[in-house]
Amino acid sequence: MSATRTPTDWKSDIMQKRIAGRYAAERRFKFAGLFAVVLSASFLAFLLFTMMGNGLRGFTRTEIALKIDFPASPLLLDPAAITDESLNQANLPMVTDTVAKKLLGADADALLSPTAWISIRDAIKADPKILSRTETISVPASTGLDLAAKSNGSPEMEAAAARLKQQGVLSTGFNFSFLTASDGTDPTQVGIWGAFKGSLLTMIVTLLLSFPIGVATALYLEEYARKSWWTDIIEVSINNLAAVPSIIFGLLGLSIFLNLAHLPRSAALVGGMTLALMTMPVIVIAGRNAIKSVPPSIRDAALGIGASPVQVVFQHVLPLALPGILTGTIIGMARALGETAPLLMIGMRAFIATPPGGITDPATVLPVQIFLWSDEVSKGFVEKTSAAIIVLLAFLLAMNGLAIYLRNKFETRW
Repeated sequence: MSATRTPTDWKSDIMQKRIAGRYAAERRFKFAGLFAVVLSASFLAFLLFTMMGNGLRGFTRTEIALKIDFPASPLLLDPAAITDESLNQANLPMVTDTVAKKLLGADADALLSPTAWISIRDAIKADPKILSRTETISVPASTGLDLAAKSNGSPEMEAAAARLKQQGVLSTGFNFSFLTASDGTDPTQVGIWGAFKGSLLTMIVTLLLSFPIGVATALYLEEYARKSWWTDIIEVSINNLAAVPSIIFGLLGLSIFLNLAHLPRSAALVGGMTLALMTMPVIVIAGRNAIKSVPPSIRDAALGIGASPVQVVFQHVLPLALPGILTGTIIGMARALGETAPLLMIGMRAFIATPPGGITDPATVLPVQIFLWSDEVSKGFVEKTSAAIIVLLAFLLAMNGLAIYLRNKFETRW
């Protein structure tokens, strides 16, 4: 005869204490989770606030308006025959220095950017008729004066900035050349277009190589490969490659693509191929998981209505697995976009003064450009570094946004 079980007395002191303990543990867990979220959001907000505070100033440039009497200047140029060669022989730096000292005083050398004459050259090329009249041309200020105009310079430069503002010749505005120029030695003249274009070309090469090969590998391993020791080795190798440090892929690219294949150094082609090696394992793993998540009933139904195995894979399984595959692609491409170490190994840290014209031209990428600017001595590169980080984050968000849109577009619910 079995013993009769006594009902639990939920109102007893012991049970009330146990229930109170459970509720207290739940509250502590919720508090710990909330604290973790708030702490993470605080770090993110601090990072964004710091980057925005320094970076927004990098998108602006201080300029000095020089009123130049071209007929009275020592320039011997014919407005009807302006060429690049004639402008190079006109000694524009000397003319700019002479005019600046006449208008701004003996300390004009410290107030003007060393490349201020380029603005005058561009103005003459745009309108040669200004050589026959007096024209006011805005030229970039020196780094010290630029920082002083933004309340971040030395007392002497801040005093000079205040004096020039009273004269009405100093102004600070949006720096369009930062978005259209390339690398340089003068922080007032540098831009991110060369590095941005290099990143874009490198990401295109990476995507065109890693996505089809990664998806094809995932399909083969899941749909066609038989279980054997050989496929086990492949699976373990792919999982290990996904965790290999990125600099190892840089060494691999250096050995194979440069030393063995003799491909062009510092090119977006080599950079994209190196990053594709790093991205493919991530896409393969995500692709296999996405293909596994497709219900077997989809395959059975397709075979039941007469579809061939190839049609089942490419017309039913792959479209349904595509959202998950794109998720893995987003992760892999985002990691590739922010990589620096493997690209340094293949020489993409060169000084690139002109944007690349194609995937075989010398190029650099945004993360490497940020790394190079952060190592510069001039204080003017500090805000340019933060501004380049903002551009990199915007590029990353745009790329991820496009991938998320495609993922949601192809997503199918069942």
